[in-house]
Parts: sequence; structure tokens; C-alpha cells
Amino acid sequence: MTNTNVEVVKNSNESGTNLLRRFQKRVQGAGILPRVRSIRYAERPVNKFTRKKRALAVIAKRDKYEEMAKLGKPLPARKKGRR
Repeated sequence: MTNTNVEVVKNSNESGTNLLRRFQKRVQGAGILPRVRSIRYAERPVNKFTRKKRALAVIAKRDKYEEMAKLGKPLPARKKGRR
């Protein structure tokens, strides 16, 4: 991603409000705000080690649940997913 600098220079008989309006138009035309907003909440991809660790935890939990079911012990209540 390249940085885009937007620069406006005040003319001799230009008001501050008009300068600000011109600056906002340049920023809008350069497409800076949509790009910044799109990456604002971007999540990093989960690395290989973390994926493996989660998968092993799920497998261990499943094995424990199946073992308890075979032994006839009371099973812990399963959590429901997102609704």
C-alpha cells in the first residue's frame, strides 16, 4: 500500500472554509478514506502453529467425551453454537 499525500495551498483571497472544502474533495477523489476504513478491522491470518494447536485441542476434547460416554459417566453439557 502506498501512502498518498494530499496537499492544497491557500490562494490569496480564499477563506479557510473554502480551503477545507477543497481539501476534502481531494481526499475523497484520492480514495484514501475507503482504503483506510477497509483495513481498519482487518484480522491477521491465523498461523500454522495456532491452527494445529486448536485442532489438537478439539481432538483431545472429542476423545475425552467419547471415553466418558463409553464408561457411562455423565456427559458434560455441550455448548451450543452462535445463534
